[in-house]
Amino acid sequence: MSSLATSQGAEQTARSLPGQPRRNQPRRNAAPANPAQPSPRRTRDNLNGWGFAAPFLAFFLVFLVWPLVYGLYMSLTGKSLTGANDSLIGLANYGEALADADMWHSLGNTLYFTVISTVPLVLVALVMAALVNVGLPAQWLWRLSYFAPYLLASTVVSLFFSWMYNPQLGLINDSLAKIGLPKVAWLNDPNVAMWAIVIATLWWTVGFNFLLYLAAMQNIPAQHYEAASLDGAGAWRQFFSITLPQLTPTTVMIVLLQILASLKIFDQVYQMTAGGPAGSTRPVVQYIFETGFTGYRLGYSAAISYIFFGLIVAVSAMQFFITRRRSA
Repeated sequence: MSSLATSQGAEQTARSLPGQPRRNQPRRNAAPANPAQPSPRRTRDNLNGWGFAAPFLAFFLVFLVWPLVYGLYMSLTGKSLTGANDSLIGLANYGEALADADMWHSLGNTLYFTVISTVPLVLVALVMAALVNVGLPAQWLWRLSYFAPYLLASTVVSLFFSWMYNPQLGLINDSLAKIGLPKVAWLNDPNVAMWAIVIATLWWTVGFNFLLYLAAMQNIPAQHYEAASLDGAGAWRQFFSITLPQLTPTTVMIVLLQILASLKIFDQVYQMTAGGPAGSTRPVVQYIFETGFTGYRLGYSAAISYIFFGLIVAVSAMQFFITRRRSA
């Protein structure tokens, strides 16, 4: 036993001496790979990811980025469909557009339509969603009837309302005559034509906003209403104190989407009134179309497009700033 203890002590002493080789030491881990150099597997995953994203990126570059860049270049030229003058002219198109009374009149029509259409499209959608949310019987029928018009093409809606607004044979004027009211030139009176288009747009597109509001209402916790009922709050009090505050983010989103959609109005106006009567309903998008493809001035129409694009960006930025400030 003493010899065994002596040999173990000598071995430990030898291990502690400097310069002596150590035996039975655990192997150190290999040096870590260079983090700047990706592993083969990571490289393969990156290549696979870029391969899957390549079709989208190709379409994005060809159909969005390139037209955006080329349109900006075109707005700085006198390009025409006749090929008369394709050289660079600088900001001359923008200066002419800012002094163009027809452009400002069309832009005013667009803003006017946006204002008078956004309010009913938000309020009517809210009322429709509230009626369905209270638990009316046959809810599937209400949802279908409210949303079905949104699935129709703009051509179908425009043709339908053009017949409805017909001064002689239209259903609306016939109904007015039966109750003793005078007939209205819905699409031929400059003071009424824009409102006629707003009514058609309201019937056509309110279903989308209705679904957004209905989904938001159904996500409000039922405990809020139960607690309010215990406190003696009635239906109207619950709606104004619980439902409306909970719908604020949805309302902001709907207003923003509706403003952007109304600013781009073109289809129903072009098909129902062609911008008339006397240009009272012509939006700026139609003016851009007519300038480029009827007047053959592609460069000038591109300049108007970018002025209008700047207006849309400004409205979106302002809406985003207001939303962010409220949420903060």
